[in-house]
Amino acid sequence: MTTKEETEPVLDVVGCGFGPSNLALAIALEDAGLSRVAFFERQPEFGWHRDMLLDGATMQVSFLKDLVTMRNPASTYSFVAYLHEVGRLTDFINSKMLHPYRTEFHAYLEWAAAKVRVPVHYGATVEGLRVVAVGEADEYVEVAVRTDGGVRIHRARNVVIGAGLAPHLPPGVVPSDRVLHSDGLLGAVEGLRARRPRRLAVIGAGQSAAEVVDFLHREFTDAEVCAVFSRYGYSSADDNPFANRIFDPEAVDTFHAAPPGVKDLLLRYHANTNYSVVDAELSTELFRRHYQEKVRGRERLRVVNAARLRDVEEHAQGVRLSVEHLPTGAVDVLDADAAVFATGYRPVDPLALLGDLGGDCKRDADGRLLLERDYRVLTSGATRCGIYVHGGGSEHTHGISAGLLSTTAVRAGEITHSVLDRLA
Repeated sequence: MTTKEETEPVLDVVGCGFGPSNLALAIALEDAGLSRVAFFERQPEFGWHRDMLLDGATMQVSFLKDLVTMRNPASTYSFVAYLHEVGRLTDFINSKMLHPYRTEFHAYLEWAAAKVRVPVHYGATVEGLRVVAVGEADEYVEVAVRTDGGVRIHRARNVVIGAGLAPHLPPGVVPSDRVLHSDGLLGAVEGLRARRPRRLAVIGAGQSAAEVVDFLHREFTDAEVCAVFSRYGYSSADDNPFANRIFDPEAVDTFHAAPPGVKDLLLRYHANTNYSVVDAELSTELFRRHYQEKVRGRERLRVVNAARLRDVEEHAQGVRLSVEHLPTGAVDVLDADAAVFATGYRPVDPLALLGDLGGDCKRDADGRLLLERDYRVLTSGATRCGIYVHGGGSEHTHGISAGLLSTTAVRAGEITHSVLDRLA
C-alpha cells in the first residue's frame, strides 16, 4: 500500500465509525449547517448488528428514541417520517407497537444513512490520529485512513470516535463454523442447516441468548436446543417507569457529576435494566413452549440452568461442552452439533486509535479515558483540538445509557453544540 499525503482544507469534524451514534451526529451537524465534515466507516455499507436481525425480534427501546426525535421532534429524519415516506405510518399506528421490529428499525437506519448529506466514506478504516501544531495558536488532528487505494491523511479540528462494540467470547473459546458468537448467527444458518443438526447449544442468559434460543427452536424443528446459563432462570429486564429514568438525558448530568464510587454503585443498581436480562414477554413465551413440550412428552427445548461452562472442545462431528452444575460441582458432558455464544459485547477501546496522543489524555484509576460532560476527552492542556468519544466507551463517565440508543439523539446534539462553541 502507498501513503498519500495531500494538502486539503482542514475539516471541522471527522467522525471515526458510522454506526447509529455517529449517524445521529451526522444529522445534527447537517442541521447545524456544518459542511466541512467527513465520516469514515470500515464496513462496505451501513450495517448495525445485521446477523442479529432475527425474524420477530423487537427493539428494547421506544420508537421515539430514534436518531433525532428527543433532540428535534420536527426533524425529517425521524422514525415517524420514515414510516410516512414508505407508506406504513397508518399500519404502524394501528399495530399499537411501542417497540418496532428490529428489522424495520434497521431499515430506518439504512434510510437515514442514505439520506444524510454529509460525506460518508465506506470501506475506509481509521488507523490512527496525530496532533499537529501550526505555529503557536493553532493545531489540528491528522487522521490516517486506509482504503483500497492506500493510506490518506485527512486533517480536522475535531475528531469524534464512535467505535462501537465488539463481540465478546469467553477466554479460550475460538470461533469457527461450529463455535459461533450470536453476532454472526444469521450468516451461519445455511451452514448449520446443511449439517442437519440434532442438538444445538446456546450459552448465555441475556436478551440475545433468549432470542437465539427462540430462533433456533423455531428454525430447526428436528433439533434439541439446549439453553446453558449460570442463573436458575432467565431474569426479566427491569423496565418500570421509575427505573427507566436512568436512561433520561437529565440522568446523564447527575451521573457525570457524581463521585466515582457513586457512579459504580448506580451502574450496579441498574445493570438489570440492560445487562443479562430478558424481555418478560419473550421469557414467558419460552417457558410456556418448554412446558407445552413436557405436556406432549417430547422436549426439544432443554434448559441447563445453574450451570457454568468449563471447557469447549471442537471435533470433526461437532463440539463437546463440559458443563459444571454449580450447586453440586458435578461436571457433565454435553455433545452438540454447534454452540452459539450469546456472551455479549465489549466497547472498542478508543486508545487503540489515539496512538501517541493517548499519552496526553487523562485516565481514571482503571485506565479508562476521562471525558468532559460534552464527551470531549480530558487532556493535560497541551492538546487544544477536540477529541470526542461517545458510545460504549463513555459508560463509565456518562452512565448506562451512553452506549445505547436511549440518549443517542440528545448526545449528538450536545457534541454538535460543543463543536460549534469551539469553532466560534
